Amino acid sequence: MHGKDAPALTADRPVTTAQDDPLDQGAETGSILKQPKAVWATAGASVVAFMGIGLVDPILPSIAQGLHADPSQVSLLFTSYFLITAVAMLVTGFVSSRIGGKKTLLAGLALVIVFAALSGTSGSVGELVGFRAGWGLGNALFVSTSLAVIVGAAAGGSAAAILLYESALGLGMACGPLLGALLGDASWRYPFFGTAALMAVGFLCISGFLKEQPRPARKTSLTDPLKALGHGGLASAAASAFFYNYAFFTVLAFTPFVLNMTPYKSGAVFFAWGVLLAVFSVLVAPRLQTRFGSLKVLGGSLVLLAADVVVLGYGDHATAVVCTVLSGAFIGVNNTVFTELALGVSDAPRPVASAGYNFVRWFAAAAAPFLAPKIEEWTDVHIPFVVAGAAALIGAGIVWARRRALSHEAEELQPRHAVEDSVTVFAN
Repeated sequence: MHGKDAPALTADRPVTTAQDDPLDQGAETGSILKQPKAVWATAGASVVAFMGIGLVDPILPSIAQGLHADPSQVSLLFTSYFLITAVAMLVTGFVSSRIGGKKTLLAGLALVIVFAALSGTSGSVGELVGFRAGWGLGNALFVSTSLAVIVGAAAGGSAAAILLYESALGLGMACGPLLGALLGDASWRYPFFGTAALMAVGFLCISGFLKEQPRPARKTSLTDPLKALGHGGLASAAASAFFYNYAFFTVLAFTPFVLNMTPYKSGAVFFAWGVLLAVFSVLVAPRLQTRFGSLKVLGGSLVLLAADVVVLGYGDHATAVVCTVLSGAFIGVNNTVFTELALGVSDAPRPVASAGYNFVRWFAAAAAPFLAPKIEEWTDVHIPFVVAGAAALIGAGIVWARRRALSHEAEELQPRHAVEDSVTVFAN
């Protein structure tokens, strides 16, 4: 099947149930709460890793003021972070297949601890941007490997593992702005030191609870993730996710400047945003997929996100706050479905497919924080949100146009991935 589109979804044969939708199979296999200690240790550290993404949201204006920088300069905190993260996705499989998953996780955590602490000592925007780049390298090593660890070790199959991973993502996204607001109200430096301390706790937990897994028989090369993108389904998922992530990170990185609120108020807004993200990714998305099918849910959610960000850009302050919070619901749904697509739509090993998919989509996360303030400078404050809405619509268009490639025959790929999950056990 590699490099071919599998025509499993057609307009006259819609997916309406979990049994008909290969992307949803296995969702009923068990509770995500009954997991080994190693899975909880990895998921807990993942929460902190994702906290680092939204940590700076409430303190972006404070950082700009403290380091005498403008919004476009401060936006480079996201750009450097995600640009390095994207490129490093090609390296994660290469590293983990040689030194093992546990050592890769610990190496990533160690880098995050060091560079998060250094970020708190920055004396200029340039230094802070550089330290965030190092942080991004560590985060790439950790996040990509943690997904493979959770999928391999979680009880209840891959569906339960993905929900657990998305739970960690949502909780981290919710708590990051809150931590940033609480610590950042005293000084913009404190959230970075706080993150370093929490990641140190995660380092100790993984050291103590996670057993080293057997290394794969075949080592992953640097080009394997790129080769995996030769599959039509995975390439389509990555392309759609690229445009979706542009809209996602326009909300995350540019909206704080538009809202122009105190760290506490901004933290509260993005905490509510993160709560909706978590609830919709873990509780709502699976139910919608069961009823309507994954691709219909994804396409509809992208269209609603597009409408939401345009209203955010043109509404008054209260409307902008409401739309910012509401966007978390659509983002939560999109994150869950895109993750399932990336892991299950192709015949590539899941860690390789995930690396290729993330390599593409994180470039948009790097571009949006840089381009949004520039677009505002060239035009006005509304247009960055119009561009973000257009990007989300393009993502929906790709889902519709490539719906055949984004589906697959469950009897061919699902058993293969199930075998991978059963033999790739990383913990007792």
